[in-house]
Amino acid sequence: MTGALYILLSLVVVGAVLYLFELRSRRERASRKSESYDGEGYVPDSDAEDGGCCGQHLVCEKELLSPFGEEVIYYDDEELDRFVGREADEYDAGEVEEFRDVLMTLRGDDLAGWVRSITQRRIELPVEIREELLMMVRERRGIK
Repeated sequence: MTGALYILLSLVVVGAVLYLFELRSRRERASRKSESYDGEGYVPDSDAEDGGCCGQHLVCEKELLSPFGEEVIYYDDEELDRFVGREADEYDAGEVEEFRDVLMTLRGDDLAGWVRSITQRRIELPVEIREELLMMVRERRGIK
């Protein structure tokens, strides 16, 4: 009986210590977020540099989603480069179909990389394609 009490007491102490560390960690994250506000928007957290996952994805895609990178990765869509500088509502039906063809041939795990590639190349997606892309991402993440 005494052994069970020692085990229970040990579990309570360990739980309390872990809880205190979690509270401390939350306070540090909150203070970093408030310090990283630059007046116009948030500066990316330093967690990206230390390899920490943002917790928003099944697989961390923090690096993949950053529009800032050294090299552009193409997804068999070099022909879309001719749309640089075009506004989202200026595409005709045939051009929207070109984007749709590329989108529909992507694997699910290539969606974020393709959006990053498009952003790096300064191509604005047609409105219809944006909506389809958001729907696909929601489906993949199980969001209704």
